[in-house]
Amino acid sequence: MKYLNPVVRGFYPDPSICAANGKYYMVCSSMHIFPGVPLFESTDMVNWKQIGHCLTRASQIDLYSVRSSGGVFAPTIRYNNGRFYMVTTNDSYHQNFYVYTDDIYREWSEPVIVDQDGIDPSLYFEDDKCYFISNGNDTDGRGCIQMCQIDIETGKKLSESKFLWHGTGGRFLEAPHIYKFGEYYYLLEAEGGTEYGHMVNYSRSKNIWGPYTPYPNNPVLTNRNLGGYQIQAAGHGDILEDNDGNWWFAHLAFRQIHMWQTYHHLGREVCLVPVKWRDDGWFEIGVNGTTPIEVELPDNIKFTPQKFSYDKTFENLDEKLDWCYIRIPHMENYKFDKNGLELKGTDVTIDDVASPTFAGIRQTEFDLDINCDVIPGAEKSGISFYMDEKHHYEVVVEKNESGTFVYSRQTIGCIWQESKHHKINADKVTLHIKSEAMQYHFFFKDENGNDVFISDAETRYLSSEVAGGFTGTIIGLFAINEKGDGVSRFEKLSVKHEA
Repeated sequence: MKYLNPVVRGFYPDPSICAANGKYYMVCSSMHIFPGVPLFESTDMVNWKQIGHCLTRASQIDLYSVRSSGGVFAPTIRYNNGRFYMVTTNDSYHQNFYVYTDDIYREWSEPVIVDQDGIDPSLYFEDDKCYFISNGNDTDGRGCIQMCQIDIETGKKLSESKFLWHGTGGRFLEAPHIYKFGEYYYLLEAEGGTEYGHMVNYSRSKNIWGPYTPYPNNPVLTNRNLGGYQIQAAGHGDILEDNDGNWWFAHLAFRQIHMWQTYHHLGREVCLVPVKWRDDGWFEIGVNGTTPIEVELPDNIKFTPQKFSYDKTFENLDEKLDWCYIRIPHMENYKFDKNGLELKGTDVTIDDVASPTFAGIRQTEFDLDINCDVIPGAEKSGISFYMDEKHHYEVVVEKNESGTFVYSRQTIGCIWQESKHHKINADKVTLHIKSEAMQYHFFFKDENGNDVFISDAETRYLSSEVAGGFTGTIIGLFAINEKGDGVSRFEKLSVKHEA
């Protein structure tokens, strides 16, 4: 039996995994999007259900004015002595910290700061000791992996930071984890940048402080040589042994929009590949060192077939799990109910490095059919496809002294354009978007329910290859008031994908 990658789709990068109480848990980066650090649970490593976030309060994370793709970088989740720990970086403030909880389904603690620089921190526990690992630069300015021992109760360093390994020479040495399997400590990392040259390497030592000997066949995993293959950028990830003795590597990768179109706009996603141990104590990752779309499952796994079709509506979207916001939201401007959403606009727009009135869900598939009724009360409201404040598309319903108009607006860097403004004579307008891998098609419905074409927009201009950054497209409902305080209502939302 086979499963398909990615196993978690859309903007969920930099996965880290752990096992506890017969189940598996995963966290991912969230950057400047709030709530921070999505948290997932699984019983078979293939099917993952989101159960919460680790950072749900403004007191835990300052995102108020962070740049796009700043904020919360790669997290690590670990379980030790009945407690879960999530360690991460607020890159905008060059601050490493961890939070913890004794109940994975409840709130996490306030942050505990660790005074070691670098990003992509990890924790390793052994014999009542805790080690803190991150990337960094040595005294010569070369990229390296560094480690110190900390007091897990306070975050205080109990040793100086020591440089462990400089990697294999690839750029952007990152994503370190340390494990002990048998008599060896294994130091895992990623290099090449979280893009088309991404790769995974590792080394080992019988002493946790080194010296570390590189795996002779590094990189142990990469898709960098698979031209014309949809899954690219296989890299940054984490290793786990499941309850049945199978070994796994969960890692980031992305799907490009076409086999020969090297753009991706859904963000970095979670893929899963097997780990195979060799007799000499080294291990191999993936299928011939790569991540394929289809992967054969071990016979001893109890597996529920994946489901990719869905229809997301106001009725089945969870306010706390599914909806997300640009930076820290002003929740007094949001009102959810089982039939819809009311948004009170402010003068903060989607172009600003701030928090507009914007409630979003991650785009997880290329092909979507999206419908939503908008009852305009704010000056401008509608549906946005958001990558960052300089790269986003909107279908806008504008209400002004001349009437109500529908049009599209496309922002690509310092360039923007608006389509023809269509005047409507109704209190409600239905917006309709058809999403494909390479294009969005924007429509509204006339009084007879027929599509009226507004414009098309190319997805590649929302891609990381154009926009830069580390996020993925978010489908958002928004409202803007430059002067007034009007409220727009959204009803009958449907975001539908048929696999």
